Amino acid sequence: MNIEKHPKGLGDTIEAITKATGIKKLVKWVFGKDCGCSERKTKLNKMFPYKTECLVEDEYIYLERFFKRSNKNQVSSKEQNELLKIYNRVFNTNKQRTSCGSCLRSTVKELDKLFKEYKSE
Repeated sequence: MNIEKHPKGLGDTIEAITKATGIKKLVKWVFGKDCGCSERKTKLNKMFPYKTECLVEDEYIYLERFFKRSNKNQVSSKEQNELLKIYNRVFNTNKQRTSCGSCLRSTVKELDKLFKEYKSE
C-alpha cells in the first residue's frame, strides 16, 4: 500500500517505506515469502491506527446533540450503534457493540475528544 492511498496505521506506513527503500525485497529474499511482514503490519495498524476521515455534517450534529444532553452515562442500544458507526468510520476500525461499561466509556471519550477538536476550530 502506498502512503498516498490513506494508510490505516503505522503498519501501512512502514510497509510503504520498506517498499520504497528496497528493504522489503531484501527481507523476502533472506527470509522467504512468509517473512511475517503482513502479520506485523496488521498488528501495528491495530496498535497505532490513523484517523483517516473527518466528521461529516450529520455525524457532527449527532455528536453535538449527544454531548449536550445531561446524562451521557446512559447510552441506549440505538445510540451505541450510531456512536460505533461514527467511531468506526472516522477511526477506520471495526469496534463491535459491547456490554462492557468501561469499553463503551472509552469509545465515547475518544469521540468527545474528537468533537471538541472540531468545536475549537
